[in-house]
Formats: sequence, C-alpha cells, structure tokens
Amino acid sequence: MQDLLREIAILNSTSAALDWDQETYAPAKAIEFRSKQMAYFAGKVHELKTSAAFQEGLEDASLGEANQRELTHQFDRATKLPKELVKRASETSTLAKAAWSEAREKDDFSLFAPHLSKLLEIAREQVDHWGYEDEPYDALLSEYERAAKTREVAGLFDSISQDLAQIAATAVEKSAAIPADLLHGPAPIHEQMTLNREIAESLGFDFQAGRIDTTEHPFCTTLGPADIRLTTRYDENDFASSLFGVMHETGHGLYEQGLPDDDFHLPSGQAVSLGIHESQSRLWENHVGRSRPFWERWLPRAQELFPHLRDIDLDQFLTAINRAAYSSIRVEADEATYDLHILLRFKLERALMAAELEVSDVPGTWNDTFESLFGFRPTNNREGCLQDIHWSMGGLGYFATYSLGNLNAAQLYKYAAQDCEVIGGARQGNFIPLLEWMQKKIHAKGSTLFPQDLMESATGSPTKPGAYLAHLRERFC
Repeated sequence: MQDLLREIAILNSTSAALDWDQETYAPAKAIEFRSKQMAYFAGKVHELKTSAAFQEGLEDASLGEANQRELTHQFDRATKLPKELVKRASETSTLAKAAWSEAREKDDFSLFAPHLSKLLEIAREQVDHWGYEDEPYDALLSEYERAAKTREVAGLFDSISQDLAQIAATAVEKSAAIPADLLHGPAPIHEQMTLNREIAESLGFDFQAGRIDTTEHPFCTTLGPADIRLTTRYDENDFASSLFGVMHETGHGLYEQGLPDDDFHLPSGQAVSLGIHESQSRLWENHVGRSRPFWERWLPRAQELFPHLRDIDLDQFLTAINRAAYSSIRVEADEATYDLHILLRFKLERALMAAELEVSDVPGTWNDTFESLFGFRPTNNREGCLQDIHWSMGGLGYFATYSLGNLNAAQLYKYAAQDCEVIGGARQGNFIPLLEWMQKKIHAKGSTLFPQDLMESATGSPTKPGAYLAHLRERFC
C-alpha cells in the first residue's frame, strides 16, 4: 500500500508542477495540450485510488488509524465518480482557466460563461454521485473543509454578519482622512523582491525548499515535500501590495514546509483543510505583518530600499497599512472589510448549486448583492464576477474557507500568545517561536484530526467568532 500511495503522490505532484507552469510561464498555445496532460494525470490517479489494490491496502494496520480513516474516505469518494467524469472535470477546468484569464483581460463575461456552465454541470454530476445531507453545496464544501456542514457554516456566518458590517463601517469612517496613496512611491521590482525574500526568510520559510515567482493571481502550491512554490505580482508604485501577498503565501508555505516530510504520500503528511490552511496565511499576513513589533524591526529596512518612506514615521506607517476602505476587489480588501466579500461569494455559490441562480444572471446578481453589502456597484465585471480564478478551477465550495481561516487565525494567535516564548519573541520582532508553536500544534498533525478537532486540540474549543471579532474591534474600532 505504501508504494501505491507514493505513486499517487508522485502523479499528483507532477500534475501540480504542470499546473504551476500553466499559471506562471507556459505559452498560451500550450494550454489545449496541457488540458490533455492534466486530464491524463487526473484519470490515472482516479484509476489507482479506485483499484482493488488500494481497497485491499486499506486493511494495512501499519498505516495507523487516522490514515486508514482518511484513505477510506478518499476511496469512498473516488469510487462514486466515473473515471470519465474525473477526466472531463480536469480537462474542462484547464480550458476554463485560460478562458477566464482572457475574459478577465477583455472584461467580457460571455467568454467565460459557457465554461462556467460546464463546470457547474460537472459539479452537479459529482454531487449526484456523492450524495449530500441537507443541500448540494454540502458535498462541495466538505471537499475543502473535511466534515463541515453548510448549515453550520451558514449559521456561523449569519451570527457575525451584522458585527462584520458594523466593524467595517466604523473602520472605513475612521480611515477616511488617511490618504490611500500615503505609502505609494517608486518601488523597483528588484528591491521588492529583496525585501519580500528577506522577510519570508525571517519568518522561517526555507528557500532551499521553495521559491517565489511572478503570476497574475498569487498562490502557493506544493510540488514535493521540499519544493514549495510561492507566487506574487508587483506594482512598481506600491511595495506593500506585493509584500502582503508574499506574507500571505508564506503562511501557506510555512504550513506545507511544516508537514512531516516522510508522510508526504499519507494523509498524516498533508494539510487537513483549507480553513486551517487559510488560518496560517491570514495569521502571518495580518496578525504578524500588520503589527507594531513587526514594523519596528522592518520599517528601517523598507526605508533603505524605498527612500520615499523615510519621511513616514512608524505611527503613520501603521495607520496606512491598517487603513480600511471599501474595495470591489477581494484580494485588495483590508482586514476590516474582507469577509463581506466572502459572504457574497458564499451566497452566490449556494444559489448556483441549488439552481436558484442561472449563469447568465451571475453578473447582475453579483453587482446587486455587492451593492447591498458595500453601498456601491463594481464598475465592470473585471472588478466583479470575473476577478477570482476559483470557479475556473472547478473550486465551487472553496470561498467559505477564507472566512473560516480568519476565525481560526485569530483563535490560534490568541492561544499561541499565551506562551511566554511566543509573546516574548513577538515583542522583539522575532516570530520563530510563533512558527514553532504552529508547527507543534497544527503542522505536525497533518490530517490526523478533523479540522474542528484540531482547533479544539490547539485552543481548547472548536472555531468560535469571539477572538476574531475582538481582534477586529481592537484594531479598527
């Protein structure tokens, strides 16, 4: 069984390498054949995961109880899907990503709409095979957040939506006098790369086992147990845009580098969920990267690289990086308003899966819902329903994990800060003790616990909103 699992891991990581290449350096004309390559790997992995040898191997007690549980779950999910459907999903997604990129560039939803319709059809076929407890969205959500139920997540979001709206409004009002371009100025890409690398390295990212590249949509992907790829994009007039993107992806990368290398082919060596994964990225981006101790250490270095910052003192700088303003773009949203973007996407995805929303009505419904949350409408579809890559990846069910990650991050940081070494190091701008706490409490556990059990193990309770709302109020209200 171990050899079979290693073969599957090699196939999956090779497929990830091809996907990374598509998002970074692959020429446009390569995409059609790339879709065939990706479909082959997806079909081959599905074939192995549904084989008699895989089924027999589930009885191997040497795997350990947690690995047996998770592999059995994977086998059950895989065997319910026809191989043809798996290959079609992969090929359709590869082509859809290219179509989304073109549609976004041209601000033309009609170029992407047929692909979204096909992806939605595939998602409904998958759900029909998998089954669900309450609503179709359950089967998609649980693919990203193990053991999660839509009604529970919706209840959690409903319980904080009013608080989030009030905090956002207060934060935006208090930030109104802060110039949006206070930190803007000449920021050559080479100097941005230098600062990004130095900061990522100081947080514990191992560049002997990873690297940073450039792409349109920043992401982190794992090509092997010692090959973690981060990506970012650059604005030569705004160094902070790339830096905070790198800190976010570094959080993902630190999680991947903290997983047990020897178990790369096993669930015990893999991340447990996207809600936990996102907790790591948001923790480093926001709780660390927007804190006073962090910039007490790093502002002098930023001022060396970007001379226009030398006239800005630490208090002004902190005010600028924690400025709140309503934005139509999720990835550019500040901490105070970010979750409103997720509430919108969560609502639309559920409606799409329940056949309560047609693909042709997505742009209008998106804009109407956005206006009800933010008070204005996106000026175009590029800044509206075409801004995210997730649907083109077949990632329906994904977005809720971002807000779950915010909740988890605050709760984890609150409990980590009770450790004397963690808080002592943080006050000195040294966050390695925090990383070591996360490695022990989160990373090393892999997928041996369900996400909520992992949170309870680390903090004493499953995910609750209290720590996150308290954090937002302290920072913005």
